[in-house]
Order: sequence, then C-alpha cells, then structure tokens
Amino acid sequence: MGLLLRTHLGLARISLKERKGRTFLTCLGIAIGVASIILILSLMGSVNNLIKTQVEAIGGNLIVVRPNDSKDEVTDILSELTSTNHFNKSNLTLSDVTTISALNLEKNVEAEYPVMAVAPLAISTNTLVGEKTVEAGNVLGTTEELQDLIGLTLKSGTFLKNGTFKSAVIGKDLSLKLFGTSEPVGKTFTLLGERFIVVGILSESNSPINFNNVNFDDTVLVNVNQLKNLDTALQIQQINIKVANEEKTAETAKKIEEQLSISKNGEKNFKVAYGDEITHPAGSLFDIVSGMLTLVASISLIVGGIGVMNIMLVSVAERTHEIGVRKAVGASNMNIFLQFLFESLILCMIGGVLGLALGYAVSFLISIITPFKPFISVEIVMSALYISVVVGTLFGLYPAVKASRRNPIDSLKAN
Repeated sequence: MGLLLRTHLGLARISLKERKGRTFLTCLGIAIGVASIILILSLMGSVNNLIKTQVEAIGGNLIVVRPNDSKDEVTDILSELTSTNHFNKSNLTLSDVTTISALNLEKNVEAEYPVMAVAPLAISTNTLVGEKTVEAGNVLGTTEELQDLIGLTLKSGTFLKNGTFKSAVIGKDLSLKLFGTSEPVGKTFTLLGERFIVVGILSESNSPINFNNVNFDDTVLVNVNQLKNLDTALQIQQINIKVANEEKTAETAKKIEEQLSISKNGEKNFKVAYGDEITHPAGSLFDIVSGMLTLVASISLIVGGIGVMNIMLVSVAERTHEIGVRKAVGASNMNIFLQFLFESLILCMIGGVLGLALGYAVSFLISIITPFKPFISVEIVMSALYISVVVGTLFGLYPAVKASRRNPIDSLKAN
C-alpha cells in the first residue's frame, strides 16, 4: 500500500513539474485565499492577546460592570456595529458607583469586600473649541481614581482632581487636533459652553483597542459629575473596580452583583465581569467582525478551488491517452482516481504553504504601523494545512472521478 501511494505521489509530482507555469498560477489562487484567512486569524489572535495583556498588567484584582440590555450576546454585539452610541440604553448610573463604593467606605484592606477604587466611564461626543475646533471630540467623564485603577501614565502635568475647578487631561492625538501641539498644559477649551483648563497630558498608549473601549490618545478626560451637569443625558458605559485583595475578587464581584440587583429592584440589566471575561465586549466584537471577514475571504478560496478543478479537468482531457495506456496495463479505476486526486491535493498543499507564508508576511508588515503584533500558533498553522486538504479533496473529486471512469479503448484511440 505504501509503495502504491509513493507511486501515485511520484506520478503527480512529475505531471505538475511538466506544467510549471500553470501549476504556479493555480497554487497562487489557493495561496491568496489561505493568506487572507491566516491574516485575519493572526490579527484576531493579536487583538485578543493585546487586550488580555492589558488586563493581566493591571492584575487579577480588577472587576468591571457593564450594561447588559440584550438577552442574546451575539445580537448585542452586532447592534454595536450599527449603532453610533454602543450604550445608548445604558442603565448604569452614578448611584451605582456610590453603591459599589459603600461596600468598603473606610478603604480597609482587611475588609470582607475590600473595594479600594471605583471609577465610572461615561463617554460622549461633543464639539470642542480650543485654538482649533474639533466637531466630534471624544470626552470621557470619570474620576481621579481611574489613573491608578487602570495604570494611566502622564507625560506631563497632573491628573484630575475633585472639586469645582474644571480641569481636564487630554490625549496626544486630540491635543494636536485641538491646540496644534502635544504640550497643551495650561491651555483652555470650551465644552458645552463651559471652559476647561488642561492640567495634564497622557502618555501615548498606541492601544486604540482595549477593554475600556476608549482610545485614550484621542480623548479628553474630565470629572464625571461636571460632565453630567452639562449633559443630563450622559450615559455611563462602564464601571471599573479595584479590589485590594486579589483572592477576594470573585466573592467581591458576587457581592457587587447582589447589591446592584437590590438597588435596581431585582432587575438584572447589568453584567459584572472579572478575569478573562473582562476582554469582552471589545474581544467579542472583534471576533464577530473577524468571522464576517473570514467568510468574505473564503470566497477567494472557493474561486481558487474552482481554478484547481478547472485545471484538473483540462489535465484529464490532455492525458486521455495516458489514462488508456495505464488501464491497458492493469491500472484500476481506483489507481487512476488516486493519481489525479493526489495531483489536486499537492496543488492545494503547495498553495496552502505559500498562503501561510504570505499571510504572516503581510501580518508582519501591518505590525510595523499598528500595535497588532503577529499571532503565531500551532492551531493557525494546522488550519492552513487543513483548509488546503479540504479544498484539494472537494475540488479534486470530480476531475478524479471523471478520469477514473474513462473507457480504456476510447482513451487509447485519443491522440
């Protein structure tokens, strides 16, 4: 059996080498389809790793509360794709922040539920007027506790302070848009008719995708109470909580869920997450988008598969006499079938390897201009080979069956 397989592989290799140009172009069609899928899988893994690394850097003592209006997670994520305000129906309020903080008012590390810091995230889009005008500037309402809670660093100046003083901290990209400089400390801007003074500038993060769903490089941070007074329709998208004792994170999360449920009269329209769950919805949203892009990329793979089928059918027509000779000397229908099926598989396997290399090459190029580093895993490599085998088998079956069913007498008569 092994000798028979080696014979078929040898014959297939010889046949493909005789038609190098056609073989290369056919493999290229498969390579493009495989490369597209590999690129998407690599970027998807990179984004998930990026968010996971951010969460791990903060530590295992982080708890996040988010609105949860939808009963169907997939429907909820898809709605984000078509909404200009992902949390337009958020039911989280500043009262919820107070409820969570009350679990440990004394900020005692040894408390039963040692909640040490609570910071709401309320994002709105407003016109900002400084030395320049930004029509749709990202404004984040939060508290001074956010800095230590998620590890925000300042390039210069100070962070937000509680009080009546209207201070703001700004990201580098928005600073350039608003003031034309990356050193705006001391400058003022107008937001909803009120003047704010920039007291600090954030260090560049280069992480537009994160578990907070905030691009801090293109956002200005102000006190959430001050922003709420200016915009009564302001919605809180997320509440971040830091627990002093990592071992008590799970039970504290459970207690927060109980207390919020009580304060909301039993309504479970929120979600408390910790650990790996924190990567959602950013990670889940990207998974959905990646899935859609993979379906689109699969079209090019199908086109490549059709190209393989077409070339194999041409090969069968060109080698009719060869088929007749082989059958005349004792080759069975199965022998002929395997010979042509192996040719199809070899074409697709070569295309799969080329696609794997091409996909990662593009992924490395993208990593030069983005924070998304190539994600390499055994699963992705195996998926490229698996896809190649499946395509080679599916689109090689019909030509192989057609070749095996050739009448030997008619085949010998062919020129």
